[in-house]
Amino acid sequence: MANPSLIGKFFKRIHPESIPWPGSVLYNLISSTAIFQRHYELIADDILNYCKEGFLLDIGTGPGRLLLKLHQKVPLMRLVGIDSSSAMVTKARQNLAAADAAQSIEFKEGNARNIPFPDGCFDIVVSTGSIHHWKEPTKGLDEAWRVLKIGGFALIYDLVSDTPQSVLDDCRRQFGKLRTTLFWLHSFEEPFYSRQNFEGLVKSTLFKGCRTKFVGLLYCLILKKPTD
Repeated sequence: MANPSLIGKFFKRIHPESIPWPGSVLYNLISSTAIFQRHYELIADDILNYCKEGFLLDIGTGPGRLLLKLHQKVPLMRLVGIDSSSAMVTKARQNLAAADAAQSIEFKEGNARNIPFPDGCFDIVVSTGSIHHWKEPTKGLDEAWRVLKIGGFALIYDLVSDTPQSVLDDCRRQFGKLRTTLFWLHSFEEPFYSRQNFEGLVKSTLFKGCRTKFVGLLYCLILKKPTD
């Protein structure tokens, strides 16, 4: 059998870092479905356990659904999303206009390797379902560290290829068997990390260490920029 890490590296190399048109249109439709919306709700609530005010960055924001959900919960929080796909940024801005929230949320083109913001300007940095697209994930995590304020958190959420059966069973009870299975099967379509490899990304970054947990079906790396 081939070395799984070599297979992962191969798929990572050929997998696109951004979702161009018309994929952006399809993803926008999928992200509006009930199971996606429920996960955005869960993630938004989880984020607010770490930061309820200030300035938030969403890396790989896609069609902007998470930021719209956060705006509903904390209207005064400053929210900005970046995405390397110009088509996704256009779709996010369209969703923003439809939600009439243009005063509080900004979307712009940008990628994790070179975040277009100065050092130490964000209270919290998040990313949802994006890091498996990043060509240089450790550099992206170091960029998240750079733009975070001291003491701030980076929360990196993604599907993993080895979701425990107990997590799948719990989600099936919440969302139904068919919806959960379709959502989970997505982890075989794209080069998602195993839990071990996902956590291993942190070792060679400025964060050094992390805590982890599941939020719905998404695995979360909890990273903090230390105060010392």
